[in-house]
Amino acid sequence: MDSHSYKLPPLLAGIHSPADVKALSPEQLPALADEVREVLVNTLSKTGGHLAPNLGVVELSIALHRVFDTPKDKILFDVSHQCYVHKMFTGRAERMHSIRQFGGISGFCKRSESEHDAFGAGHAGTALSAGVGMAAARDLAGEDFNVISVVGDGAFTCGTTLEGLNSISTNTRKFILILNDNEWSIDKNVGALSRYFSSLQETDTYTWLRDRAKAFIERLAGREIKEQASKLLTAARGMITPLSFFQQLGLTYYGPIDGHDIERLEKVLRIAARSREHVILHVITRKGKGYEPAAQNPTKFHGVGRYDVANGSTPSAVTPTYSEVFGSSLAGMAREDESIVAITAAMPSGTRLDIFRAQHPKRFYDVGIAEEHAAIFACGLATQGFKPYLAIYSTFMQRCVDMIQHDAALQNLPVRFCMDRAGLSPDDGPTHHGLYDISMLRCIPNLIMMQPRDEAELGHMLATMNTIDHCPSAIRYPRGTGEGVSLPAKLQPLPIGKAEVLAEGGQVALVALGNMNSLAAEVRILLAEQGVESAHINARFIKPLDQECLLEYAAKCRLIVTLEDHCVTGGFGSAVQELLGDACCATPVLRIGWGDVFVEHGSLSQLRAKHGLTATAIAQKIQHRLSLL
Repeated sequence: MDSHSYKLPPLLAGIHSPADVKALSPEQLPALADEVREVLVNTLSKTGGHLAPNLGVVELSIALHRVFDTPKDKILFDVSHQCYVHKMFTGRAERMHSIRQFGGISGFCKRSESEHDAFGAGHAGTALSAGVGMAAARDLAGEDFNVISVVGDGAFTCGTTLEGLNSISTNTRKFILILNDNEWSIDKNVGALSRYFSSLQETDTYTWLRDRAKAFIERLAGREIKEQASKLLTAARGMITPLSFFQQLGLTYYGPIDGHDIERLEKVLRIAARSREHVILHVITRKGKGYEPAAQNPTKFHGVGRYDVANGSTPSAVTPTYSEVFGSSLAGMAREDESIVAITAAMPSGTRLDIFRAQHPKRFYDVGIAEEHAAIFACGLATQGFKPYLAIYSTFMQRCVDMIQHDAALQNLPVRFCMDRAGLSPDDGPTHHGLYDISMLRCIPNLIMMQPRDEAELGHMLATMNTIDHCPSAIRYPRGTGEGVSLPAKLQPLPIGKAEVLAEGGQVALVALGNMNSLAAEVRILLAEQGVESAHINARFIKPLDQECLLEYAAKCRLIVTLEDHCVTGGFGSAVQELLGDACCATPVLRIGWGDVFVEHGSLSQLRAKHGLTATAIAQKIQHRLSLL
């Protein structure tokens, strides 16, 4: 959408700061909510983004900015994928058309983007602990502002959230926690905490009693009356609600509250703002509210690409994604091997383990947003002879590094770690790029790590993992569609640690990892046009490396060039360089990958062009290095 032709609806066009939201009359607020939803639906149909979560927090965002004063007051959004409305109210409405676009605003809170973004995020479970830290800093400095952490019920399965809950009452004098309860994270929430929150939604009787008792106390001040009323409340809570989890943690519970009733939200938020206690507000919202396709299918519209506003339809890909190939291949393998089990952390649809779940429901586990637990849970399964495949995005698998090292590798447990979205995750940006998993994992002993160059090789590598019963293994594969290669009828295990020579050449050896093989093929053609012969090697394995192959080509080539969709610092190229150095091989290594920076958001082609990862740019780098030899 051209920025010059982008027209905001009238009320939203007049909002340049939270003060403008406060200046609106209560009668104007429903119209503002409608305008916000109109902009969300129409804008994201062109840019893609997190539609359903933002549609669900429109009224809550309005109420927050009418009651609190950012940036003095600190509003933290967990994950922050639901911050689009907050951005509109803090001076960025006119830039909404650029969200998640190259050079545009981020799809998440970002401290460098606005002083109103109190804390940047992209992963679950950060808002509560960071908020407690801010509140503790406020108390130390003797200041008086509010800290409000908005946390979805799905994130309450996250270990950091539970740890943060445990420290609120002991480390702060006042804190406001908003439980945004919509029963979804990406997929439908699971587990005991989800059931607990659902039960809290049924406590209207307790809410009525508490409100009446509170009014009674306010009218009649006196120690004896307050004590009696407090006992009455405690008894009522015990009779009507489940065990008061939050009360035991030192939080005063308000709720459940209709998250789409602005008047009610404002009233309760003002009570919380004036309170000198630690408060939790249980707000019930509907993910996707106001746009029926998103309301009916919150999973699809959690994070969606371009779609047709009229009916919510999205373009269908002709070529399967790597995730789809993973899900279908694993499901097929499980039909022949009943020891295979699949695990994910709140993203069966994202990893496409929903394919596995449909065919093998008793061998599928979704543990919620609890990656660390998922990894150790998988280790437990492995001790009993099962073959666990744990599928998590690379950016979230970072949380499992300790478990991979301490629990899986140290004990030689054959857990299969499957890292989806490895490499660039273009439009989501630095919080979601999977550019660090090799550096984090390749130093761990007793670990086999690999990456396929196409869909068929992904299938073969899954079959390879199934034969590994003496140690953990890991596979990384990219986001999006594959190369258009069909899977063979029978998946065959690959020899461990053996590369594949795709083309011979004398001057340069292009050693490519995974999806960089297609780029290496382009580079080889460009070099040939310039009179440089090059070999092309599909590395396949990150650990162990094919030492024999690499030393052979290092001996007969002037230059080894490694290509990886990963940061060059400590990555695959560094491993090759270390191997040759340990063998006292003088052949230089040119490492091609992402630099030592946090890569911004944008399209794949835009980011590769900016960071020098096009075939032309790589060929020029190779020619320059050859000229120096």
